[in-house]
Amino acid sequence: MKIFTAPLFAALLLGALSLSAAAQEKPQQITIGYQKANIFALLKYRGTLEKALAPQGIKVRWIEFPAGPQMLEGLNVGSIDLAATGDAPPAFAQAAKADLVYLAHSPPSPKTEAIVVPQDSPIKTVADLKGKRVALNKGSDVNYLLVSALDQAGLSYKDITPVYLPPSDARAAFQRGSVDAWAIWDPFYAEVQTHANARLLKDAEGLVPHYTFYLASRHFADTYPDSAKQVIQQLSELSDWANAHQEEAAKILAQSTGLEQAIWAKAIARMPFGSQRMTPEVFSQQQRLADRFTAIGLLPVKVDINAARWSEDK
Repeated sequence: MKIFTAPLFAALLLGALSLSAAAQEKPQQITIGYQKANIFALLKYRGTLEKALAPQGIKVRWIEFPAGPQMLEGLNVGSIDLAATGDAPPAFAQAAKADLVYLAHSPPSPKTEAIVVPQDSPIKTVADLKGKRVALNKGSDVNYLLVSALDQAGLSYKDITPVYLPPSDARAAFQRGSVDAWAIWDPFYAEVQTHANARLLKDAEGLVPHYTFYLASRHFADTYPDSAKQVIQQLSELSDWANAHQEEAAKILAQSTGLEQAIWAKAIARMPFGSQRMTPEVFSQQQRLADRFTAIGLLPVKVDINAARWSEDK
């Protein structure tokens, strides 16, 4: 029979607790929110994340959402652990007290969102939008594009009539002529160019950078930092593949969304994939977005974007 001294017993107990804590550092399952048209859809359809996590006994569960705001609501209530959205939804989520963190972001892709008008429209410049009806998804990235474009043209948000519609309804309104312009993003932008001969009025080039942000609930990121980093690493590897195999990526996203492969090929050609570490400049850009939305009354409170910085990045 072995007899342990108190110091030795304490050391053994501490070691056992450390091993237990280490065993708990990996989740049994990671739940990811995705939209049919974003990078997580590519990751889901390729199955590479599951293959990478399987040796660790970690399963992946996917939950589809129609748009970024609903997805970040799911992140806030704990139904998902990770998500990818554009610039605006995280700011609105923070205003609603969502405890999220920014893990990483894509390269800027300002050519993937635009304000379009019918081909025969008399509207030639953004200044011509004064008094016009503009369709857009409220609180989306293109909301910020529209505000910034109006600012540049010397107009205010009150100078136009925003018509808040999800993309499918906005597409129908644009086709009917019940709106004068549409602020939209890819692949819907590529689709309306292809099938409705829409004319580009202004894209985000020179106005806003337009990122995709990879986000997590703070609880998940702080509890399982290694797993969060592993997902980002898989997104980085997927991005390298997608940039080098655009035709195959377009085929996968066509299957995911039901849009033609040619439309996705047009969208992907102006959509660089990637995963980059968050920087002070990107946080500052997000803060400017939030402050502008607060100034025009779309955000009810001032948002501190820096509060969503992940401790692993500090």
